Amino acid sequence: MSGDVDLQVNGYAGVDFNGDSLDEQAVTDACRRMKDDGVAAALATVITAPLETMCRRIARIADRIEGAPEVANVVTGIHVEGPFISPLDGYVGAHPKASVMRAERDAMGQLLDAGRGYVRLVTLAPEMDDDADVTRWLSDQGVVVAAGHSDATLDQLRRAIGAGLGLYTHLGNGCPGQLPRHDNIIQRVLSLADRLMVSFIADGHHVPPLALGNYLKCVPSEHVVIVTDAISAAGLGPGRYRLGDQTVEVDEEGAAWSADRTHFAGSAATMPVMRAVLTDRLGIDPATVDRWTSENPARLLSGSV
Repeated sequence: MSGDVDLQVNGYAGVDFNGDSLDEQAVTDACRRMKDDGVAAALATVITAPLETMCRRIARIADRIEGAPEVANVVTGIHVEGPFISPLDGYVGAHPKASVMRAERDAMGQLLDAGRGYVRLVTLAPEMDDDADVTRWLSDQGVVVAAGHSDATLDQLRRAIGAGLGLYTHLGNGCPGQLPRHDNIIQRVLSLADRLMVSFIADGHHVPPLALGNYLKCVPSEHVVIVTDAISAAGLGPGRYRLGDQTVEVDEEGAAWSADRTHFAGSAATMPVMRAVLTDRLGIDPATVDRWTSENPARLLSGSV
């Protein structure tokens, strides 16, 4: 595919895909901005909220895809991140803890129905999915399943991979700032990176370049995926922005913070920013970056991993 494939876009250029209104022209304009920034395809991402709210937001995105060709040309599907994630502090990240729940086929079915066939990727925590039942069920339907916002054990991760888990979402984030020294979710995922694709937010904030460079050396190049985790602030600079029901503050350095400054809440960076971090600060060659931002995510969505 010519252009980047971004698997995680919560919003862009002033438009919040988790908002309670999605003006068709505004979404079209946001897609034009993504296109201008080199994004050929993106998954609009809906994060944890009450189930009915998530369904409504997913259905609204599906409406925009079906109603505007310019939107459908860029937003090729939906990424459902939650609500089946860890409720523990740190692991839950910017997701509202009160809306987190254990994975259930019925609830997942409601989310899929709301998406009318556009849900391409689901992120859940394997420890919230008993016997990897929902993971297996989604995989059998051709939906890519990712682990994330999780403190899954090695056995739980292995069981999920056996059931069809294909990706780990934004490794190094969606976990506490302080972890056990040796046995932690980052080390467990890295130990399985030959069996699992792994995405990273390469904005220079979510994972400091020193750590990101180390992680990238541990993951086979064909398994690395770069995502923006962009929110409505993407491409707009410092200020206050919305992500669903919360306010996010973007500082002068471009980092997107929760209102209480305890954790990041998505990213204000665009794919060109990610590319610059990888090439200029980590010395990654452009051809490899192309693989990570375009070829690998496209291959994952096509089911040819």
